[in-house]
Amino acid sequence: MNYLELLKLAAPEALLALTALVVLALGLATTRGPGICSAVAAAGILCASAAILLLPEQATLFRGMLVISPLTSLFKIICLALAFFTVILARGSCTPRHRGEYLALLLLATIGLLLLVGSEELLMIFIGLELTGLSLYVMAGFDKTDQRSAEAGLKYFLFGSTASAFTLFGLSLVYGMCGTTGLGAIGEKVAAGPVAPLMTAGIVMTLIGFAFKIAAAPFHLWAPDAYQGAPVPSAAFIASGSKVASFVVLGKIVLIAFGPAHGSAAWHAMVAGWAPVLAVLAALSIVIGNLVALAQSNVRRLLAYSAVAHAGYTLLGLVAGGRDGFGATLFYTTTYAFTLVGAFAVVAMVRHETGGDEIKNFAGLSSRSPLLSGCMAIFMLSLAGLPPLAGFFGKFYLFSTALRAGGNHGLLWLVVLALLGSFISLYYYLTVLKAVFVDDPEPGILKLATGRVRPIGGPETSSLISLDFLQRISLISLAAVVLVLGLLPGSFVSQIAAALSSLP
Repeated sequence: MNYLELLKLAAPEALLALTALVVLALGLATTRGPGICSAVAAAGILCASAAILLLPEQATLFRGMLVISPLTSLFKIICLALAFFTVILARGSCTPRHRGEYLALLLLATIGLLLLVGSEELLMIFIGLELTGLSLYVMAGFDKTDQRSAEAGLKYFLFGSTASAFTLFGLSLVYGMCGTTGLGAIGEKVAAGPVAPLMTAGIVMTLIGFAFKIAAAPFHLWAPDAYQGAPVPSAAFIASGSKVASFVVLGKIVLIAFGPAHGSAAWHAMVAGWAPVLAVLAALSIVIGNLVALAQSNVRRLLAYSAVAHAGYTLLGLVAGGRDGFGATLFYTTTYAFTLVGAFAVVAMVRHETGGDEIKNFAGLSSRSPLLSGCMAIFMLSLAGLPPLAGFFGKFYLFSTALRAGGNHGLLWLVVLALLGSFISLYYYLTVLKAVFVDDPEPGILKLATGRVRPIGGPETSSLISLDFLQRISLISLAAVVLVLGLLPGSFVSQIAAALSSLP
């Protein structure tokens, strides 16, 4: 294969890399950088999406380093869609002086996500993890005017570096025992005989490393500070795009490479393997995430702890195993990602208007912006899992798949725990909506982005929060995705099922 053919198959990643360089140059070279940089970044993402549609249906390069299949193409487009909405969200959230650098980092992180999704080889997976992680560390600490942003970047970097060390050590043990880095070849080696102790250690360390990435308890301690302190677009992309890619690659690793060492997490027939490890992580995440979220007064911190709980729900599909379980995990993580980007978009606009993102800053939002309050209601109720929104069908799909897994409803204990956690989560999501629709703003001042202040309760309080055309369209689009995936989930479920049919 020559370089031209390789470039054709890696066209989406190449286009994003070129766009990142152009955006970086424009940010430094022109005084009209902010608007132009955002437009060029968005155009580059759209071109990369078009390039994915032109790829062949099936191709494998360098023993799995780059795999093109319906599954990888579908989730590359999803990652690009999340990056596109993040670009729109970033238009008013970072200083014009550094817009080019910020968007270049976002594009580089997106390249890492595409490499993660499109690889079935351990070395390329680790390269994708590091490219994504290094970009997100800088994006988390990007706001130099906010001390919390620096703290978020430092904590995310320290925890992420620890996770990378665990992952690399685990992958090195797996390579040492199997003599190969391809996921399919590793699966054949694992199936050939009993799992050696060093192989077991490698599997456990790899799972621990990914538990950091998906913010599963008890490896979630970086998430609340990173979500609260990072710039809002950075937090949105960390919580959405990186989660989608991490669950895709985690599912491929455990089902293709470690599949024969599945074990069983059934309450009546526990068998050693990776499934009981993921089941324990899921249970801890559901309990810790939901209980700690009850005590939060900051919306971003609340979303961080709810993300821990949602990581636990999403792991149910992997614990159930098989294509059905993986399909449920992929559906749920996708709907959750779009819902969370929308929720963070509303948080960004409220923060821009009021100067804060505490629950009290959302008081009276329904009178200032019916659009923002309506969209926030859709996003919060979907996260809570209420019909007819996407979160309800996602949880129903996950829980029913886990309940059918194995014999004698062995995962019933985990499903019951997840249902209880969903019931608890309803309280803190409704707390946010109570502030939006019921509570009156506290006496004080409402700080505007222009630097003016006005007394709450004064004549200007009833004026609507100003949203530009792109902000309105993006919010309505995200809310529409959540509604459509809840009302008509069959098409997307069928797409995932068809894409998984080619998975080894």
